[in-house]
Amino acid sequence: MDPRNETIITEFFLVGFRNLHGFKIPFFILLLVIYTMTATGNLLIILLISTSRLRLSPMYFFLSHLSFCDFLFTTNIVPKMMQVTFFEGGVISYPGCLVQFYMFGSCTAAECYLLSVMSYDRYLAICHPLRYVAIMDRLCLHLVSWSWLLAFVFVLITLLLLCRLDFCNANIIDHFYCDLSPLLILSCSDTSAVEMETLILTNFIVLLPFVFVIVTYICIFITILGISSSMGRQKAFSTCSSHLAVVCSYYGSLISIYSAPSEGQSLTVNKVLSLLYTVVTPLFNPIIYSLRNQEIRKRAEIRLADDRLPAPLLPSGGGMESA
Repeated sequence: MDPRNETIITEFFLVGFRNLHGFKIPFFILLLVIYTMTATGNLLIILLISTSRLRLSPMYFFLSHLSFCDFLFTTNIVPKMMQVTFFEGGVISYPGCLVQFYMFGSCTAAECYLLSVMSYDRYLAICHPLRYVAIMDRLCLHLVSWSWLLAFVFVLITLLLLCRLDFCNANIIDHFYCDLSPLLILSCSDTSAVEMETLILTNFIVLLPFVFVIVTYICIFITILGISSSMGRQKAFSTCSSHLAVVCSYYGSLISIYSAPSEGQSLTVNKVLSLLYTVVTPLFNPIIYSLRNQEIRKRAEIRLADDRLPAPLLPSGGGMESA
């Protein structure tokens, strides 16, 4: 390409959803309601766990980090999506686009690792209950720290390779956020290195944690089936049912977007699947854990009851009384 005819891109234009017409305002309100519920629900779980004895339990400690990850994830995507929806398109700067992609990828990777860590926690609690406390007291903080560290480091590698690409002339992203595939399509550089690196890292970020979750739950189900009493089996299964529901919803939407063949798949279908993954799935986590977890509900009821108590009256006498 002739350098004199080359235009260096400094910003991108996000198309969002086209042809919404009269549905634009209802769709914007729906996004606002879902985002408010998602942010409030996840922040409430973090608050309830961090201000009670639940923070001492490894399972709830992992849950608080999962809720924080969902809060970061949805806050990174949804506000910009609402702007793009309301104005029927929106501009995002080149650095802002890279930051959004980095946070999106890092939160996705962190959630995959946190879900695998939580499956290991349930595996120990059900299959090796006598060793659970001793192992988790030693590994709990390390597992969370490594989940966040590996997520940010792995996605940083992709980001550094992405920064080496040149973007010239075309700057229209037919999506509502800065995903990797639309950026690679717009690049006028050789993207083979980024594509190869992304394929390799996908195995470490998505595939290996997913296989680990499957293996742990196979062991869990075998152990549960070996319990003699039906009450014992039901109690054991109830301790991991919430996590299993979150795993199914999260990996189901993730695999449908990135692992299924994309040939013949229209951009609209891809956007709808991405909408399910970025907006709807983060809402499921606080709903599932709030509805199915008695401890979370109990802590929420206690906190609501405390908020409704009248403020204590100041004692009379002393310096408050006039002579």
